[in-house]
Amino acid sequence: MTPIIKVEGLTHVYSEGTPFKKVAIEQIDLEIPEGQFLGLIGHTGSGKSTFIQHLNGLLKPTSGRVLYKGEDIARSKEATRDVRFKVGLVFQYPEHQLFEETVYRDIAFGPKNMKLSEAEIDERVREAAGFVGVPEELFQRSPLELSGGQKRRIAIAGVLAMRPDVLILDEPTAGLDPSGRESILSNVVNYHKASGATVILVTHSMEDVARLAQRLIVFHNGRVAIDAPPSQIFSRAEELRSMGLEIPKSTAIALRLRELGLPISPSVYTVEQLKNAILSLREEAKKC
Repeated sequence: MTPIIKVEGLTHVYSEGTPFKKVAIEQIDLEIPEGQFLGLIGHTGSGKSTFIQHLNGLLKPTSGRVLYKGEDIARSKEATRDVRFKVGLVFQYPEHQLFEETVYRDIAFGPKNMKLSEAEIDERVREAAGFVGVPEELFQRSPLELSGGQKRRIAIAGVLAMRPDVLILDEPTAGLDPSGRESILSNVVNYHKASGATVILVTHSMEDVARLAQRLIVFHNGRVAIDAPPSQIFSRAEELRSMGLEIPKSTAIALRLRELGLPISPSVYTVEQLKNAILSLREEAKKC
């Protein structure tokens, strides 16, 4: 089966040929299957943001290529333009890019550029607004009048309205309070389940990717350092710490309990798993 996105030998060098030359990513080879929920983690400056901007053609590789459904996205200007409707990218603090006079028009911007009919645009706007919890009574309000959390939802809805096959989110919960963070992530999970789209979540929150992602890719110094399921990655706590990354609090607690001699599995890395492991130990203790 052809992966929805395939990256071959992807390298990007900023300011090449100058004293400020910087290799941001180097020789990245990846395959991302359709429908996967993928987490990207890495220390600041590890290459994550540069990498994702290649996936819909916002950046052009210094070398290597990106394939979408088997086709090079840089094969023509038309192909690069079209892939931006199919691979939707939500930047960090996307609310800073809101510019239309009304919420409705901001969400409708992408579908309008797709040359869809007014009826189709309207259907997509209402569908996307529903996914992120933007009520229709806000449609004629200026997005600039709304709260930070509402602006974030509107910006995400503007990408969802294009119905992308791949949804990429760069730190979508940055700057939000715990309630806002959880709400946004729930919206993303619901979209993933309902649409079957591939989701790529870039985040510094180990707790979020631990419980949401099916697969994790760790970037370090512009390269893929680890590519594995969360259960395997979070069992390598010392390796992650050596790359300047924290581990989920539940993983740290499980690790400490193992150091104290309790039989906690190394595969425990989420709050729910830790709770179940501790309850299981408690039940075993009662039997003794």
